[in-house]
Amino acid sequence: QVLSLPIVVIVHGNQDNNAKATVLWDNAFSEIDRVPFIVAERVPWEKMCDTLNLKFMAEVQTTKGLLKEHYFFLAQKIFNDHSATPEDFQSRSVSWAQFNKEILPGRGFTFWQWFDGVLDLTKRCLKSYWSDRLIMGFISKQYVCKLLSTEQPDGTFLLRFSDSEIGGITIAYVIRGKDGSSQVENIQPFSAKDLSIRSLGDRIRDLGQLRNLFPNIPKDQAFGSHYNKEQTGKD
Repeated sequence: QVLSLPIVVIVHGNQDNNAKATVLWDNAFSEIDRVPFIVAERVPWEKMCDTLNLKFMAEVQTTKGLLKEHYFFLAQKIFNDHSATPEDFQSRSVSWAQFNKEILPGRGFTFWQWFDGVLDLTKRCLKSYWSDRLIMGFISKQYVCKLLSTEQPDGTFLLRFSDSEIGGITIAYVIRGKDGSSQVENIQPFSAKDLSIRSLGDRIRDLGQLRNLFPNIPKDQAFGSHYNKEQTGKD
């Protein structure tokens, strides 16, 4: 006899996401000499961070993994706690229910369903942008406002994964009013379908209100290599 890797049998494609969550959790957190099917109900958050990072890099096929600030955002999301520090989260453990059973507050999906949507979008449409570190990605809307509203020039922008939709990326940018006050606008998130019609780089080129990628890189310099060389008159 030999124990196989975990297998999940599904009867419909809409169960695929939950099946992947089960396989991921079992692969990452089961003990080698365990009783079959027994797996930890809770795991240290640090181990979860390592697992999400390895999964992200393997799926997207990139050498650029998640950063400390990404883990902090993901911890705030999965624990629904915006008052804790990064150090506070390091000592916590995360449960299977928090990972893929409980619906995120104010949303219609679990943490894993949301993260898997980001994985799929990045793998299909954003691999080169992520690998060039052009996407901040895992960052909250509130923190984006804090970053962009501190004396940033008009048209400064950054890219983050949508909080409210599965598999969406949105662009936040600064507008200055006539009185000099700044306002942060968020463009409707782009899905994989949107980006298959027109790439992210070309969409950024099209949007005249976008000028500099945060903190201060001209957009043509940052995204120029991602523009399609279109024929005149065929745009």
